[in-house]
Amino acid sequence: MTGVPIQQMADRVAGLMEQRLKISGQGLEEKLRKGGKRLPRNVRAAAQLVAEASVLAQNPKLLTRIDQEAVAKAYDTAVRYLTRLGAKDRRIGAVLNFAASVAFSLLIVAALMFAVLRWRGFV
Repeated sequence: MTGVPIQQMADRVAGLMEQRLKISGQGLEEKLRKGGKRLPRNVRAAAQLVAEASVLAQNPKLLTRIDQEAVAKAYDTAVRYLTRLGAKDRRIGAVLNFAASVAFSLLIVAALMFAVLRWRGFV
């Protein structure tokens, strides 16, 4: 395995983190620093291993120090978790966001109605 597939692995994990968790940033390391707390411990460690391997893969002499099997296993762990974090969670989040916006709108309308009634002297 050369340095290019390792960098592609890191880019894929970073893309999934941005798509699924809405974490912005340049590269996998920055995304892990910003939003790594939102990942389970084993997935965070796996993504960190992929990030470290992508940094080492940029130097041809350090490329030989990378444990290819461990990086492949870590990549599989991270991708498996991030792809599974999919439709069900996003659907629940969308429903909760809609319910929260409706509740907030009703609260604002009730507060305005109370203010008008108080201003007119009915309350």
